[in-house]
Amino acid sequence: MKRWKIFLLSLTSLSLFSSALVACSGERPTATQAGSPSGSSSGASSPVKGGRLVYGLSADAAGLNPVTDQFASQSYSMVGTMVEPLVSVDASGAWKPYLAQSLTPNSNSDEWTIKVRNGITFSDGTPLNGEAVKANLEAQKASPLTSSVFGPVDSFELVDPMTVKVKLKQPWVAFPYYLAAQIGMVLAPASLADPEAASRKPIGTGPFTLKEYVPDSRMVVTRNPGYWRKGLPYLDELEFRILPDSQTRAQTLEAGGLDAMGTSRDEDVTKFGGMTDAYSVHRAQGMAVPEYMFLLNTAVAPLDDVRVRRALAHATDRKTVISTLRSGLTEEADGPWSKDSPWYAPGGTYPAYDLAKATALIKEVEAEKGPVSFELLSTPDPNTMQGVELAQAMWRKAGVDVTIKQADQADLINRAVTGNYSATVWTQFSSPDPDGEYIWMHQNYAQPVGSVALNFTRLKDAQLSNALDSGRSNPQPEARKEAYAIVQQRLRELVPFVFIDHLNVGAIVAKAKVRGIGEQLLPDGEKGLPLTGSPIPYHPFSQIWVNQQ
Repeated sequence: MKRWKIFLLSLTSLSLFSSALVACSGERPTATQAGSPSGSSSGASSPVKGGRLVYGLSADAAGLNPVTDQFASQSYSMVGTMVEPLVSVDASGAWKPYLAQSLTPNSNSDEWTIKVRNGITFSDGTPLNGEAVKANLEAQKASPLTSSVFGPVDSFELVDPMTVKVKLKQPWVAFPYYLAAQIGMVLAPASLADPEAASRKPIGTGPFTLKEYVPDSRMVVTRNPGYWRKGLPYLDELEFRILPDSQTRAQTLEAGGLDAMGTSRDEDVTKFGGMTDAYSVHRAQGMAVPEYMFLLNTAVAPLDDVRVRRALAHATDRKTVISTLRSGLTEEADGPWSKDSPWYAPGGTYPAYDLAKATALIKEVEAEKGPVSFELLSTPDPNTMQGVELAQAMWRKAGVDVTIKQADQADLINRAVTGNYSATVWTQFSSPDPDGEYIWMHQNYAQPVGSVALNFTRLKDAQLSNALDSGRSNPQPEARKEAYAIVQQRLRELVPFVFIDHLNVGAIVAKAKVRGIGEQLLPDGEKGLPLTGSPIPYHPFSQIWVNQQ
């Protein structure tokens, strides 16, 4: 049976959970935010060309073709060296043109005109033009993987050799953000014509080209001599090493086998953050930080009963999770956006920890329907299992019979997509704009169990969906804030997710000689968003350099 794949939307990186939940003692890092790393790698010396960087990733990409392959954080890290998007995001979270020279809406935002930058070629020498962009967008709209995201798109029109007009069925004010992610990445015509080859060796406009790829082991890319951004990249060669075990990755970094790595372990953040002469630690912040949660299938018993869902939230002691398993580095979550987000709306409706209330709700349900029991999915990663087992113990105290079922990441995602689960550990919601979460929560994407659905909880709520529609179509900031306040209110009341915390322990740890992580400039001179993604953040590599002194 063919496995269904899903892509990760709008800088979200819906990679499932290898988050570190191991308890660790020690002080907080001296500096932890992206753009202001700890360590000496942020020195003022000028970038130099040359050198080689070895970078540790937690997993291989499922494939390297943005049209056909499931993308996660590691996919963006690897593929982004070779294939670039039409749009990027700046340090403030605003979208900015990248391969596009400009994106211009009409007065109603139901048409967007994309002007392609002049003078760019793919690494095989083929020019980037409007025809290539149109062909990529049409391929994404036709792909079973990504077509649902382009549901509001009516057609693509080639206006002139360098201009594409996107005609929509409805206003879509945040449309450019989607072109900053997988569906906006532009392949050369040769790769579009041979999708299977593109899954192993994509051709794009990026700063590097593929030299060697050994799946589940390593990928090596080398400088693209014809890269359109003059003077970039700085590195001659970049090697990604696939090291799934987080502890092994950290040990390999210390032993000199890696120059930098991604991690989501709090002990790595505290340990390497305290070694400022030898390492720098870079962490995402704001909207780029995802939420750690438990995803609940509202279409199957017993989780189709909101009383059970609220009981699980009441039984979850988030403070204990954070203090015991996060070294106190994270903050509690009560929705998809953190308190430092401009979209956050305060409200007291999310079920606070109250074991007595949780127990009372479960007893009420049991009196009507019998014992409450379900299966909780988890990947086999030991760090992930610690958090899952803690949730199991908390929920059992409220009278819920919870059994744990392990599944590898691909199987777990497939089960979520088809609704073949009751509850599962999950990370999500790191889009720079709240419309990036539309397809994950709108009732139009909640299909029956057994059918493919991007609304994994399968929650159908008209108030929530109407608010998402309003936020998508209304260009006025205050009106959008009101709409997303309703979204948060409904999520707190209906509890399709048991939110735990904002997972800002995801980090990039680098040796002091590695410079430029989280400090990239966009083509027009603005500072780019330093880090994004979950549970381990990712970043561009074109402006990273190595101090060879």
